Amino acid sequence: MEKIEYNLDATDLKIMRLMQDNARINNADIARELGMAPSGILERVKKLENKNVIIAYHAKINPVAVGQKLLSFIFIKTIDIIGDETVGRQLAEIPEVLEVHDIAGEDGYLIKVRTSDSEGLVELMRQHLSKIGGITSTRTTIVLQTIKEEQNIVIPTV
Repeated sequence: MEKIEYNLDATDLKIMRLMQDNARINNADIARELGMAPSGILERVKKLENKNVIIAYHAKINPVAVGQKLLSFIFIKTIDIIGDETVGRQLAEIPEVLEVHDIAGEDGYLIKVRTSDSEGLVELMRQHLSKIGGITSTRTTIVLQTIKEEQNIVIPTV
């Protein structure tokens, strides 16, 4: 795997922190915060996007508001050989699967799933997981209460 050099400076990191806290922040507000011209901010943001440092903009939706009340994590054992992502790609195509991680250890994958309730989870397992060849077993953990669920990463300060 090729190592990518991003060469981010302190201003890039500040822009990223501001945008991560509020993806709707406009260039003028960032410029005011950093004491720069909005055109300079626009240029830097475009460069960050082109370098795949900023990869997407999202609204964070309350899952309960749309009936997705049950959060589960499923460990999946497969017959895949190391480096084969066939099962992982099929798992990623399931709409209720929010994350797919190829993990070390006995299990091949860990997936994060949101469904309406336990019946929805059973349906997902019957209609989707059971139809993916290569899965030998699953182990499901149902979340009773979420203390913290965050997508923001720690952006270093220089």
